[in-house]
Amino acid sequence: GRRGRRRQRRQRLTRRAAMAAKGGAGGKTAEPDSTFVIRPSYKQKFPVGRVKEAMAAVLRERLGESKYETEATADIAHEIREKLKALKLPRYKFMVQVVMGERKGEGVRMGCRCFWDNDTDNYASETFVNDEIFCVASAFAVYLY
Repeated sequence: GRRGRRRQRRQRLTRRAAMAAKGGAGGKTAEPDSTFVIRPSYKQKFPVGRVKEAMAAVLRERLGESKYETEATADIAHEIREKLKALKLPRYKFMVQVVMGERKGEGVRMGCRCFWDNDTDNYASETFVNDEIFCVASAFAVYLY
């Protein structure tokens, strides 16, 4: 099943890293290096609380009393991504999505599904609302192992 495929992928990646550390295979198969880390340490995990605070600050700063502007979403997403990069979390890949709309009395539902490792990957989401607009920013962090 899925767990078996994930385990095989991890073993393959571990073997590749061990071979690269020893200067390539040279026609021989190298033994996996037992010190290869496939999980971030506790301090290196994606800090959801800090990320939510940073996202809320960006949304407040950029949207404060703003009116509806569709072009702002790309700039907001870029700024949030730069703040995530500034955290200097090794081996994390970040994806940021920003959705903005006018408040006209309709309801909005948003959903997301991801296939990832619950031990290492995570996300943060923050919402901004004023009289004119709503904005939902989501940041996803996937650990590359």
